[in-house]
Amino acid sequence: MRMIGVRQLGASDLAGFRALNALFAEVFADPESYAAKPPGDAWLQRLLARDDFVALVAEDDGAVVGGLAAYVLEKFEQERSEIYIYDLAVAEANRRRGIATALIRFLQQVAAARGAWVIYVQADHGDDPAIALYTGLGAREDVLHFDIPVKS
Repeated sequence: MRMIGVRQLGASDLAGFRALNALFAEVFADPESYAAKPPGDAWLQRLLARDDFVALVAEDDGAVVGGLAAYVLEKFEQERSEIYIYDLAVAEANRRRGIATALIRFLQQVAAARGAWVIYVQADHGDDPAIALYTGLGAREDVLHFDIPVKS
């Protein structure tokens, strides 16, 4: 079995981010959200250059087989930040190889370097593999999530 490499994408790595976005579309079976209206190069370059956004990819022989997108949230109650894993996916053919854990471990290094105090992620009821992964890496909190429309 080949070694999987994990790396953080920078502002110039548009091809890597587009491959990551395509992976999200496939794994989440949601091409409408991830592929229907892809952002332009300038948008992606600005996003990838920001200090409050982290994109990681796991690669096998140059192909993106996993990745995550996360946001760094500066807190107001103390001078600290936390990191929210917005999306994390591994291609179906590459699951059970420790790729998701490797991505999170890499993100822990990024978080430590940025002085973050915690990383958090949500999982959907019924997504047992994700729940098992996150349970093995951290403490579970049962919360409710609400989507509030911008327009009422």
